[in-house]
Amino acid sequence: MHREQFTTIRIAVIIPCFNEEVAIEEVVRSFKEALPTAEIYVFDNASTDRTAEMALAAGAEVIHVGLKGKGNVVRRMFADTEADVYLMVDGDATYDARAAPKLIEKLLNEGLDMVVGCRTDKSKDAYRKGHRFGNRLLTNTVMRIFNGQFTDMLSGYRAFSRRYAKSFPALAAGFETETELTVHALELRMPYGEVSTNYGERPVGSSSKLSTYRDGFRILRSIVKLYMSERPFAFFGIIGSALILLSALCATPVVLEYIETGLVPRLPLAVLSTGIMLSGLLSFVCGFVLDTVTRGRHEGKRLIYLSIPATRWKMGADEKVARELFFFIFAGTIGFLVDTGVLYLVKAQCGLYWGRAISFLCAASVTWILNRSRTFQVDTRASRYCASTSAICC
Repeated sequence: MHREQFTTIRIAVIIPCFNEEVAIEEVVRSFKEALPTAEIYVFDNASTDRTAEMALAAGAEVIHVGLKGKGNVVRRMFADTEADVYLMVDGDATYDARAAPKLIEKLLNEGLDMVVGCRTDKSKDAYRKGHRFGNRLLTNTVMRIFNGQFTDMLSGYRAFSRRYAKSFPALAAGFETETELTVHALELRMPYGEVSTNYGERPVGSSSKLSTYRDGFRILRSIVKLYMSERPFAFFGIIGSALILLSALCATPVVLEYIETGLVPRLPLAVLSTGIMLSGLLSFVCGFVLDTVTRGRHEGKRLIYLSIPATRWKMGADEKVARELFFFIFAGTIGFLVDTGVLYLVKAQCGLYWGRAISFLCAASVTWILNRSRTFQVDTRASRYCASTSAICC
């Protein structure tokens, strides 16, 4: 596929921002240059500086979001914009706009629903202290729990299909939204991919809004909550197993003493052990029930996902006309050759009248089969038109 075909699909570049007046103008202009046909949307998350003013000056459409938090912005971005492909990028000028066409091409060429721009930093100062280790730790944790293949889960540079964007519930409020975006793709078993992209330093005068420890803890808490809601049987099974093991440890001296003496002098310990055992069994039951609920919820999400048409390359009007004309001429030529050949072969045995009738039917059948063939992938209306017209011409 060629990048000229970007003109036939709607691309929305969606940029979440909070106090990015230093960087936002550069971000908007770089993506306008990389994707000339795309619509640029800047979602201003209650900034107190001139972010909205600078974005408007650069040619972007600005949408204000009052609820603070990146997750709240992502919810509005997917709800308030209409496009075939969504390209999300942070407004801090750390991501390479030249990689945008690669993300979109991979998304469309391979029929994916999400492509993540994996950060490749050339400068040691691109990452703040502890962020590299935290990103690797959190990514590996989620990949082990949800069986994924991502290498940079917390990247803010992603391309989405329309069916992904319109089926994503967006429940997170803050920076944990990247975790939610990743788990949503894994839980619905969506096709996804990754593209390496340069990751640079922030412009001078710009500062990160990400708190290493506070947001790191929120992301970790989000992972636990997602594990509980998406894998309830495994989550409550671990708790139930731990409680049953603890109950067995508490009951061991009581049982041994009862075997030796026939008495239960440690009645409180026996009651405690029984209560812990019942709690463990109840935890398993809760996990089983919630697993059934989760399965139904996944089926509902999947049905919503499938109700949205997949994003595909769209053929331009000129290309459609040229393609239909080519197949019209091709089918007509083959039909003419078949008509002439069959008439030559059967004319002597059947006469001119019946020979013409037989050759006409053969030519019409051949042109119809050619145009209906999956080899040429012609749409139904064009196939009928070419087949009937070619047969008549013959």
